[in-house]
Amino acid sequence: MLAGVSLTIHTERLSLRPLRAEDLAAFVAYRSEPEVARYQSWDERYAMADAEELLAAQQGVELGRPGEWLQLAAVARAGGELCGDCAVRIVADQPATAEVGVTLAPRHQGRGLASEALAAVMTRLFDAHAIHRVYAQADDRNTAVHRVLERLGLRCEARLVEADWFKGEWTTLRTYAVLRREWRAP
Repeated sequence: MLAGVSLTIHTERLSLRPLRAEDLAAFVAYRSEPEVARYQSWDERYAMADAEELLAAQQGVELGRPGEWLQLAAVARAGGELCGDCAVRIVADQPATAEVGVTLAPRHQGRGLASEALAAVMTRLFDAHAIHRVYAQADDRNTAVHRVLERLGLRCEARLVEADWFKGEWTTLRTYAVLRREWRAP
């Protein structure tokens, strides 16, 4: 993390900050819902032990440092409820490149929170960490996330037909990206 740069990112409705132990019950609740887990790397058997392991692995992970994924809790500024999370990883084998993702609890979907959270994370990456390119990957069937990424100005750069063996089937994967010079935060 850059000196003087807080890891908490505030938006109009959210605070994005590192995941904490007190978030884990709500985190497990939405991650274990089948419709949330469908296009994610975990399944609906996501348990407290999985969340505790993820939280332990987050120790020492910093935004802007290449390597591990960082989970940022997306917490409602009004009331403090965990709405979801953003994932961000600075790619280790490409300079100034980051991958992002977002997951929201079903009751918080459809209100623009995913766009708000991702836009804030991407703005922080471009402005404070001099990232050149941000990308996201999404299952071809996940049209809701395609709309979020397109609304943010990411372009679909690739559609890899049945290129990913995922949860017991061949799936098609889309890659979306935007460059720092193209970024216009909504």
